[in-house]
Order: sequence, then C-alpha cells, then structure tokens
Amino acid sequence: MIAAGDFRNGVTIELEGNVYQIIEFQHVKPGKGAAFVRTKLKNIKSGGVVEKTFRPTEKCPKAHVDRKDMQYLYNDGDLYYFMDQETYEQVALNKDAVGDALKFVKENEVCKVCSHKGEVFSVEPPLFVELVITETEPGFKGDTATGATKPATVETGAMVQVPLFVDQGETIKIDTRTGEYLSRV
Repeated sequence: MIAAGDFRNGVTIELEGNVYQIIEFQHVKPGKGAAFVRTKLKNIKSGGVVEKTFRPTEKCPKAHVDRKDMQYLYNDGDLYYFMDQETYEQVALNKDAVGDALKFVKENEVCKVCSHKGEVFSVEPPLFVELVITETEPGFKGDTATGATKPATVETGAMVQVPLFVDQGETIKIDTRTGEYLSRV
C-alpha cells in the first residue's frame, strides 16, 4: 500500500479495478480546508488519462508491472510472436496489445513486453534502432545547409522524415519514441 502523500511520477497503483501510472502529482494546501493531492493518472491498459484528487492519508495498493526482455520473431496476420530468451517459450500477442510499437522493429530484435498479473498490455520497442532506407528521392551534393527534409521509407515499411542528403540504401538511426531521424550510421 502507498499513501497519496508518498506519490511520485512513474509509480503504478491499482484503483477501481484498473492499473494506473502516475504522470503528474501536486500537493495542494489551500488557505482554508484540508490539504489534498491532485494527480494525473494514465490507465496502462487502455491508455486513457484521468485526473483525480486524494487526501494525503488515503492509501492505494501498489501495482507490480513486469517488464521482460523478449525477442520479436515474426508476425502472422494479426498475431505477433515473441520468444523468452531464457526459457525459449513463445508467446503470441494480438494486434491490440502490440499497437503501433513495432513500427520500427525488425524481426529478431529484443523488445520489452509489459504485463500485470500475467496479462500482457503493451510492448516497448528499443529506444533507438538502425534501419536501412528502402525508398526515397535521390539526394544532391550541397543539400545540407537548408535543414529541409524529405519522406523516406525504411525496411520495416514505416515512413520517416530525413534530411535531403540521405540516400536510398543508407542505414540511419531512429528514435522510436518520436519516430525522428537522428543520424546516419
């Protein structure tokens, strides 16, 4: 159990049958009346964000979220297959649990599979990936000064904005949280 007065960003709690992660919290001491804790909570299964206030002495059970490294093997229609690297056990996840997380992930890369009480609710890709550009307009010498970008398709099929000097066939580094081009490799 965790008291509302001890809330911190990133802590996961169980509330009203759901699991929430604390995004923001603020201790408020009004001039009149009792103090309270104002929070912004994100439902880790549905992704919805709610605001809720607590008394500082109110207690909630702390939720334990398991993050396990698993290797992404392949997808077969709506099912995505992952393998535990220790036990070699395979797990099939549906498209709802995976969402948009594998947009920049190639087969055989390691991802974090997040679960609560054995129920998988999301997949976290690696923070940075290196992918080959399969399709883009040709670059020209001297296209480095303007800071302009052009669309490029990478080997996973995702679209990325890259600088004008990047050519087809080059390997680039991408931040998977924002989908932004970082550098050439």
